Amino acid sequence: MISPKIKKTIFFIISGPSGAGEDSVIEGLSKKIKFKRVVTTVTRAKRPGEKDGKPYHFVTVPKFKRMIKNKEFWEWAQVYGDYRGATHKEIDGLLQKKILALWKVDYQGAETIKKKMPEVLSVFIYPPSLAVLEKRLARRGQDSPEVIKKRMPFTKKWLKRRRGYDYIIVNRENKLEETVDRVFRILIENLRKKT
Repeated sequence: MISPKIKKTIFFIISGPSGAGEDSVIEGLSKKIKFKRVVTTVTRAKRPGEKDGKPYHFVTVPKFKRMIKNKEFWEWAQVYGDYRGATHKEIDGLLQKKILALWKVDYQGAETIKKKMPEVLSVFIYPPSLAVLEKRLARRGQDSPEVIKKRMPFTKKWLKRRRGYDYIIVNRENKLEETVDRVFRILIENLRKKT
């Protein structure tokens, strides 16, 4: 496992629609390189194995809206009908630590971050096809067929925005290790340029 020696916090974005495999890529990267995850605040329900702070802060919609009103968010968006965003407190805390920080966001978050921090590296995890993506979501068993169908228009919009990312990696079926290695190499190459 690599522990990067860096002089200031370096953020990198991993993004991809639900079912593209970005969580699996993040899991694979965690075995190769030391990083801290940006803990996003979300309004969606907890899934099995999740708890507050891992991998998200879970709040109600009214609380999230109060936080928006109080200008607590560094960035926020509505994703698949739920709200999610990173607070100033979270980002400011990471900036003080001089670490490698991984930021998992949708395309709206990626676009906001790139406007505010153009130097941030962004990697888009792309599914081989929409059909494969739907099969993965069905296999995962976390959402009903109705929920998966409801998500498709947003997913299609997301796929159209892929040109805004620095790198596009296709996560092919049964090739997760290959995908993780490609993202890892991109990360190492970019860290060398920045340190």
